[in-house]
Amino acid sequence: MTHFTTDIVQALVPKQDISEVFRSHLETAVNTLLTTELTAFLDYEKYDRIGFNSGNSRNGSYDRTLHTEYGDLFVTIPRDRNGEFKQQTVAP
Repeated sequence: MTHFTTDIVQALVPKQDISEVFRSHLETAVNTLLTTELTAFLDYEKYDRIGFNSGNSRNGSYDRTLHTEYGDLFVTIPRDRNGEFKQQTVAP
């Protein structure tokens, strides 16, 4: 969270609006959470040798835009090869 507080201070010193700081950090947090959720579902890290020929693997992603009070979030939702991954972070 050091970058978060640094970004807030850098926005407050010149008296800028901090909603863009919140939006960008929220967007990063949601995208990281979605990636971590797929990693937990597949039960192996990205590029891990355990995943080779495991029967299911990562299969790209698709983009969505979420409208929030801080602005639009551009979210990248990951997919798995078998289509079994149902993420819980963003409503369908």
